[in-house]
Amino acid sequence: MYCAGRRASLFRATRFLPLALLISFAGAATLLAEDSPRTHQKFDNDWRFHLGDIDGASQLEFDDSPWRTIRLPHDWSVEQPFSQDHASGTGYLPGGVGWYRKTFNAPSEWQDREVAIHFDGVYRDSEVWINGQSLGTRPYGYAPFSYRLTPHLKLGEENVIAVKVTRNEVADSRWYPGSGIYRHVSITVTDPTHVDHWGTFVTTPRVTQNRADVLVSNEVTNRRGKDVELRVSTTLVDPSGEPLSEQSSTTTIAGKSNETLAHWHRVDQPQRWSVDTPQLYTAITRIYAGEELIDEVRTRFGIRTFNFHPEQGFYLNGEPMLIKGLCMHHDAGVVGAAVPDKVLEYRLQLAKSLGANAIRCSHNPMADELYSLCDEIGLLVMDEAFDEWELGKRKWVKGRNVGQAKRFGYNKDFEEWAERDIEAMVRRGRNHPSIILWSIGNEIDYPGDPYVHPEFFDPGAPPIDEGSPRTTRLAIVAPRLIAAVKRHDATRPVTMALSNVPASNDIGLANMLDVAGYNYQEQYYQQDHVDFPGRVIYGSENGRSPRSWQAVVENDFISSIYLWVGFDFLGEANEWPNHGSQAGVFDTRGFLKPGSYWLKAAWSEEPMVRCFVSEPPSEGRRRRWMRLSDTPRSWNAEPDASVPLMIVTNCEEVQLKLNGEELDPEMNRFGNFLRTTVDFAPGALQVVGLNNDQEVASDTLRTVGDAARIELHTDAEFLDGSLQGGSPDVALVEIRVVDADGNVVSDADAEVRVEVHGSGRLLGVDNGDQNDTTPLKSPAKTTRDGRLLAIVEHTRGQEPVRVTATADGLAPVELTLSVEQ
Repeated sequence: MYCAGRRASLFRATRFLPLALLISFAGAATLLAEDSPRTHQKFDNDWRFHLGDIDGASQLEFDDSPWRTIRLPHDWSVEQPFSQDHASGTGYLPGGVGWYRKTFNAPSEWQDREVAIHFDGVYRDSEVWINGQSLGTRPYGYAPFSYRLTPHLKLGEENVIAVKVTRNEVADSRWYPGSGIYRHVSITVTDPTHVDHWGTFVTTPRVTQNRADVLVSNEVTNRRGKDVELRVSTTLVDPSGEPLSEQSSTTTIAGKSNETLAHWHRVDQPQRWSVDTPQLYTAITRIYAGEELIDEVRTRFGIRTFNFHPEQGFYLNGEPMLIKGLCMHHDAGVVGAAVPDKVLEYRLQLAKSLGANAIRCSHNPMADELYSLCDEIGLLVMDEAFDEWELGKRKWVKGRNVGQAKRFGYNKDFEEWAERDIEAMVRRGRNHPSIILWSIGNEIDYPGDPYVHPEFFDPGAPPIDEGSPRTTRLAIVAPRLIAAVKRHDATRPVTMALSNVPASNDIGLANMLDVAGYNYQEQYYQQDHVDFPGRVIYGSENGRSPRSWQAVVENDFISSIYLWVGFDFLGEANEWPNHGSQAGVFDTRGFLKPGSYWLKAAWSEEPMVRCFVSEPPSEGRRRRWMRLSDTPRSWNAEPDASVPLMIVTNCEEVQLKLNGEELDPEMNRFGNFLRTTVDFAPGALQVVGLNNDQEVASDTLRTVGDAARIELHTDAEFLDGSLQGGSPDVALVEIRVVDADGNVVSDADAEVRVEVHGSGRLLGVDNGDQNDTTPLKSPAKTTRDGRLLAIVEHTRGQEPVRVTATADGLAPVELTLSVEQ
């Protein structure tokens, strides 16, 4: 429930269930019982792929046997080499045309059943055929969509789905979007009378400590040619799996029509969803024709309240909360846009461990699995629809913010598709308790790109002339998008991430929003708070300096910060050879950057301390908290050298020990940072964090020798080396170059080659270096800070997966990953 401008009641959370008890398969928002009359299954295996256009590939009889067999999700661009011939904005990677085909048998049991195929995302300009019959097109690469297959299936015979993906213009985005069917595909088989896809909507109109009102609405479609008498029931199940209540009603639905039915439930002593206790309930909808169960849908939801207050910030379940958010693009290093579910979970867990409690989807709807994982992990979500509306933004071709740019992009399809695309985002996501905001656009008001306003204009943009598009147009378009959101979900606020607040104020755009997001506009917080009483203002995109966080901490009316950006990403590149942004809190491997540890100190409730060798301070030089990555992670220096240290901590005090002996150097503290110097002696330098004179955290730098061997690890934080048999799964393996004592040699630059044998394959080796133009899918990469991350996918079979790593002059290593039944 979204309560505008008022506080919700207090609640004491009860308990937290393990992740495994909350989900039957990864990323599923709608769960099915084993005996459900509805079947829903992934449709990812055994596709054939061809890069390049080819005549006749949509037809049933086309011979695709020479094509490559792949498993979805698939991104063909990351399989190609980097090239200066491509666009910097999209990471110097190619596009093109790709064809996909899948042959499958439609069993005779599908007679008199409804069959639909669902695509969670295809980038871009897709067209889908079944047995040579075109089902439709979808331009927007981030929109989920479905097609009805029933009229075109050949029961008891082989059928062919063909998909053409066209991305000939690579300068089509301001970041790397990927190419192909880069998200999951699924098939649903139902009775002709069934709950529509995304047809269940669960709301909680009232939630108190003692009770919750739950309304379950179901859109029921009857595709039969005659009237059908039905009984529709909904049952609520609590987080432990116990049924709570059941409500039912009867109705007659005319042939070829639909009807919406709603049931009210009361839940006593509700277990509220929160970021600390993400409790999930299930609503089970069943449809009966007489005594026969003909459809069943299980929808997870959370019971919670939240509100944004114009003076006091954000409240979740009646408790004040500072939203500590990270913006996230959808790619993940060497896998590009085709991100395995476990990699996505790994990244979200890293964000949570940092102390973040929110994610902003930048700047498009994400994979369906992200929202389910945020529900389970306990992360708030700002979901975002578009980066541009009617007119295109600059997409850089050579470098960033310089030189040549193009404006081809979603703008060409906006007029026809925008409302359908935003409705798809909302209908798919509206049952996720993690989602708290619907954003209709990112920086659409950006000064001079392309809209202009005379009172606030980018001096670097071309001069304003009579033909320049005015920001006033945004005030005409925005109400359409707001209305499209509200038609399908009136329980959450609508927002935008504004980058030209003075202009958006002048034209009334900011006042149209339920809450107003300010991108890098902290300088307007105070004045706008006075000029626009009642406006909810929050930081929707912010820089990573401690100063940005202080703007939240020091102003009660500012509820949030969304840091740019959570993880380094492909695209938005500078000049060659740079092919991706390095603005991340984490690098593409998911390794926290040294300059980001201040965030962990400021955000996390867990005591922490981290020590770095740093450059000595000098007058006139800005603080180097952002540039600690320049220094090796070791305790090495010339004999008796005075070594400057930077310590990052959230502890009350710190204590230094060199080879076990306590030191007492002079320390200068500023917030979460301490500076000091220590005379070098080889061995181990330990820094201990103290609260109430008790040791609560520690960190150690060691003198490191020459690189001696390679180690493979699956036991680091949130890495998972297990592989599940019978389903696609991946393992994350950290590769370390170490000395004879097992210390990571952080300045090693060894080229390590990785091979995978058994029932697995290598998806990629990532060194986190956005300037390394080695092909992303190369099995050999040069270490950065002495480490690499390998992503290994289980294919088929139960044979153990063997991972080997070799490098010249270093002892090789092999790791065996078991495949669990």
